[in-house]
Amino acid sequence: MTFPFNVYLAAFAGALLGTFASLPLWRRWCIRTDHVDDPGHRKIHESPIPLAGGLAVLTGILMPVLAAVTITKFQIGGFDSAALIHGLEARKTELAAILFGAVAMVALGWWDDQYELRPLPKFAGQIFIALIVAASGARATLFVHNIIFSYAVTVLWILTVINAFNFMDNMNGLCAGLGAIGAFYFGASAAISGQYLVALIALLACGALLGFLPYNFPRATAFLGDAGSHLIGYLLAVLAILPHFYSLKNDTNKLAVLTPLLVLAVPLVDMAWVVVLRTSMGKPFYFGDNNHLSHRLVHRGLTKTSAVLVIWLLAAVAGAVSFVL
Repeated sequence: MTFPFNVYLAAFAGALLGTFASLPLWRRWCIRTDHVDDPGHRKIHESPIPLAGGLAVLTGILMPVLAAVTITKFQIGGFDSAALIHGLEARKTELAAILFGAVAMVALGWWDDQYELRPLPKFAGQIFIALIVAASGARATLFVHNIIFSYAVTVLWILTVINAFNFMDNMNGLCAGLGAIGAFYFGASAAISGQYLVALIALLACGALLGFLPYNFPRATAFLGDAGSHLIGYLLAVLAILPHFYSLKNDTNKLAVLTPLLVLAVPLVDMAWVVVLRTSMGKPFYFGDNNHLSHRLVHRGLTKTSAVLVIWLLAAVAGAVSFVL
């Protein structure tokens, strides 16, 4: 049975509108509670900017989910939800853990934005959330069918992608745009292969991020904050794990497992570069600097807006290449 396209469209549009409509409300709340990013070292803005992005994106994702649960439970509008209900029942533990993880990751990022957590407790929080996701059954195996290995590689992957996107949150629109591009490719791949629950999660993420971008690019009236960059990295990491890019029933192309690496190539390569560079300079890898790809493009004469557009294009091309697999 073909999954109805209008459900995909509703998920995407609902998340986009939910984020776009809720962000002004979250922005006012952030200003009232002084949850803002003040001007300072390595920051170009001259006045405090509300850290409302992560809260708005999470709202944009949760609103359609709550609406879908209500519609399917009460059969509102005569919607034939048999396929969706079956999928929800089959993967309800994973889905519950993923949603819990999204909320927890935003809470962890919000706490970091507010109180500037030290690296150790922040990593501990990320590991705890990643372990919950892995325990729910959403795990990577890399063809090694060992439970300890599966837990370890899943946690390592989630932490890597979260911090890769956190590193990429250094120019207006960059992190959110890369997240939207990655979510689109994961969603398209899942939809084509009939993995509709994965596609729905991806389209929710893509729509929510696109709903945030008008407030963040090219001129920012709101920032993602660590809450937002943590959420984006977490969602993209989970979306890379959930689909069955390769299975024993269809073993014609084991290279398909490289798809997530291509979709996320830009943030992963950028993080690897700056970590190696900082380590070689004797600096802690988690201390920020201006050696990211975006900064290097600006140093070569591009405007910040042009640098972001170039990096988006690189990510889009890498994602398109992944479809060849």
